[in-house]
Amino acid sequence: MDFGLLALLGMAALLAGFVDAVAGGGGMIQVPALLGVFPSESPATLFGTNKGASVFGSASAAWRYGLRISIPWTQVVIPTTFAALFAGYGGAAAVSWLPVSILRPLVLGLLLGVFAYTVAKPDFGRAHGTMPRRPLRRALLIGGGIGFYDGFFGPGTGSFLIFAFIRGFGLDFLRASVCAKVVNVATNIAALSFFIPHGRIIWIAAASMAVCNVVGALLGSRMALRHGPVFVRAVFLLVTALLIAKVGFDTLG
Repeated sequence: MDFGLLALLGMAALLAGFVDAVAGGGGMIQVPALLGVFPSESPATLFGTNKGASVFGSASAAWRYGLRISIPWTQVVIPTTFAALFAGYGGAAAVSWLPVSILRPLVLGLLLGVFAYTVAKPDFGRAHGTMPRRPLRRALLIGGGIGFYDGFFGPGTGSFLIFAFIRGFGLDFLRASVCAKVVNVATNIAALSFFIPHGRIIWIAAASMAVCNVVGALLGSRMALRHGPVFVRAVFLLVTALLIAKVGFDTLG
């Protein structure tokens, strides 16, 4: 493979790792880069390659955060992750009989709602609040709903997870981002368990992008830890705005 193309993918993966470690949305950068470099490849192969690179960045960010930030593992993260894994498989299976096009307007509306709510409430996610009385039920509902969506469609999953962790469990933006990273690692591994046996991954691209993605993730997590929830909130709003533009273009264009 041409070194210049690998360098281009590496730069995209570096930026994607940085953004994804802070507020999610790295796929917005990596997938278009892969489409540009491999225009004749099937979407499944490009998605598999994207997952093969991003899983390492998400894992490194989650590890770095875990050393510094305490998160509610048993109350929130573990049940959400398991629910997302099982529901994600169901979402992937639903693609074969439910057209994705009917979901785009709904996703666009939800992203607009998330963005407007966050802007209208400046204190939203700035400080760590109190845990609800029955966190397990909420964790299973959030993990199941967003996990199904991630397996079925995907864009905005990170934004929805962060918003749900703040709104549902009183977490601040930084802790919500950490929780979202852990769930993303699990769902990426689940997706790769399908893509790899079916040969849906370009290994040389995935390996080189994974290295750059890890570097970007470590830089992003370092910035988030240094500047806290205010910084994560700003990046979250930027990523959500870009997602709105992309999904809006796909829906209306």
